[in-house]
Amino acid sequence: MSTIRFGQHLIRASVVFLRTELSFALVNRKPVVPGHVLVCPLRPVERFRDLRPDEVADLFTTTQRVANLVERRFNATSLTIAIQDGPEAGQTVKHVHVHVLPRKEGDFDRNDSVYDELQKHDREEQEDQARWRTEEEMAQEAEELRSLGL
Repeated sequence: MSTIRFGQHLIRASVVFLRTELSFALVNRKPVVPGHVLVCPLRPVERFRDLRPDEVADLFTTTQRVANLVERRFNATSLTIAIQDGPEAGQTVKHVHVHVLPRKEGDFDRNDSVYDELQKHDREEQEDQARWRTEEEMAQEAEELRSLGL
């Protein structure tokens, strides 16, 4: 099975649901809300400032396509789109990635709590690993998103 580099990790191609010339989109192993996905440049670049202009353009065009898809698929009324650029911003994977979270009214008691959850959602602590989705669950969601056609 083929893999793709995602920072310090290798991810299975089965969890990727879109690939363009310069970017890819994958499902999240520990989504903050249902439908929380990631969009990344294919080239493993740690910081946003280090992307080339063509990579920035493709990353954001791809993010827009993915955002429209997940908003429809998860019956959301809004989106949170975020980049944690550097460790002090909460970046845990050393590879630029855009979080796309479909949002609904009342999904958090305090709307900005979504950012608190993003800060801690994929930390590597052992006790949290029990809440991570299996490769099979992730592959199934990726297949469903692929089948919706982008």
